[in-house]
Amino acid sequence: MDEQEINKKRLELALEAAGLDLWENDLASGIVTRRAVKTFIELGYSEEEASGNVDDMFSFVHPDDAALVKSLIDEHFSGNAPQYRCEFRLRAKDGSWIWYANYGKLMQRDGDTGNQTFIGVTFNIHDRKCKEEELVLINRKLIEQNELLDQMNATLHSLSSSDPLTLLPNRRLLMDRLTHALATRMRSGRTGALLFVDLDNFKAINDTLGHDKGDILLQQVARRLEFCVREGDTIARIGGDEFVVFLEDLSEDMLEAAAQAEAVGAKILTALNQPHRFPSHEFFCSSSIGAALFNDDAQTAEELLKQADIAMYQAKKAGRNTLRFFDPHMQQAIDTRAALETQLHKAIELDQFLLFYQIKVDGLGRPSGAEALIRWQHPERGLILPEEFIPLAEETGLIREIGPWVLETACRQINAWQNDELTRNLVLSVNVSAKQFQQTDFVQQLKDLLQRYSINPRLLRLELTESMLLENVGDTIAIMNALNAIGIRFSLDDFGMGYSSLQYLKQLPLDQLKIDREFVRDLAEDKSDKAIVSTIIAMAMSLDLEVVAEGVETDEQRDILNTRGCFSFQGFLFGKPVPIELFEILLRQGQ
Repeated sequence: MDEQEINKKRLELALEAAGLDLWENDLASGIVTRRAVKTFIELGYSEEEASGNVDDMFSFVHPDDAALVKSLIDEHFSGNAPQYRCEFRLRAKDGSWIWYANYGKLMQRDGDTGNQTFIGVTFNIHDRKCKEEELVLINRKLIEQNELLDQMNATLHSLSSSDPLTLLPNRRLLMDRLTHALATRMRSGRTGALLFVDLDNFKAINDTLGHDKGDILLQQVARRLEFCVREGDTIARIGGDEFVVFLEDLSEDMLEAAAQAEAVGAKILTALNQPHRFPSHEFFCSSSIGAALFNDDAQTAEELLKQADIAMYQAKKAGRNTLRFFDPHMQQAIDTRAALETQLHKAIELDQFLLFYQIKVDGLGRPSGAEALIRWQHPERGLILPEEFIPLAEETGLIREIGPWVLETACRQINAWQNDELTRNLVLSVNVSAKQFQQTDFVQQLKDLLQRYSINPRLLRLELTESMLLENVGDTIAIMNALNAIGIRFSLDDFGMGYSSLQYLKQLPLDQLKIDREFVRDLAEDKSDKAIVSTIIAMAMSLDLEVVAEGVETDEQRDILNTRGCFSFQGFLFGKPVPIELFEILLRQGQ
């Protein structure tokens, strides 16, 4: 075997080891001088099926790859492509498509004749292409998942920063924008204002028409607010029927800025005062607006919102359907109230309360009972009267802790009095707040106290106010009847100062009416007060009720009341509220 044959065998062995299939094309004749037969046999064809010219070979190529392969074949037969590389799919005998690659290069075979041939190799790249396609699919899915995550994040961001009912910004987004505006104010010189908008009688629509109509109303309010502000301003719904309008880029002059904010507020009041129409109803719902301006102080977003909120409550107190600006003096009052609330919590913990007792007498001046009046023994301020802290205790709910203490202390005192001949018949009156009275276990609380201290229930009288009776009338009557059934008696305090309790008076298990001190004070000089007092006494007599006048300070007042049929009195003429020790001393001295 000559050297050429050996080299040929070596080449074939190397091609076979590398998995390559050699082919040659004669460019001069355009004849395929060596075919990639091994490739077609690998595809399941016989040598005869794999034979043929270039066009025959071309028929095995996948239609999607045909144009590329055809152009390369044309190029290399024309001699314009000294080398090329391409990847394509060939149809196997079983109909499947297998990926292959061709590498080809123009060779100078014979220097004398100038004949040229194009030589190349074909090899299987199917596994690599499948993995590439798999990676493409994976990447595509990852891209789709990332796009979906982006959409979800955008949706979550939208949900976290907007109100789902009105589609307005929510409190979180409002505070973000407000904080940013306050931070940049020093650099930009811009100022702004907050308008806190609260619907005046929104609860009525929920109670009468239902919450679905209430939701529609809130949506209508949101759209009307949008028409009242500029494009760069922010409208937010921060909860319930509360909206906040954030006005930016107002005048640097505070008076002008206030005028601009007031103008927007006036537009809002007018817009929201128009009727809201439903398919079968027309509903009016005005609003109260509190305004707070940016100032030169180091305000925070929370402080500014709080100021606007306080101003809104001032608008409510001013009669509603109006606008009020925040007053710094108002803030001082709020701070004082907050400090008092903190101290009130501490007073409950440290037992700083005590009861004073004010005598009640009959028409002959004989002691008939007393009223228990709470006092707060403050360690720094001294004795604090109930007018200063009881309203706060009722607002904050602390009355639910103070009230039971008062009742128990009073019952303990009745128990002590029952063992003394001088005091055994004294009836002790105790004021009860609405929140305390409406507790679900209030009746049971009193039953437990009566049993614990073994007292005659007819020696305990609960004093209720007219305004208290107007809340949940049905429940109030039921509670009163339950307590009356066990012997507890009731007095209607401050009678004549309310508005509509007369219609319920005959339904209530009362045994006493108290004439308010306001009618007693000027009784000697004021004819109207005399007429009112005479009417109250006549009404009490017709209903078979005892009547007691409070605030009696002069003999003349007592005599006028006496002549008109009132024979029970309470006031400074007979004794001031005093601690129990002094009360009993004065009682024994007949004073």
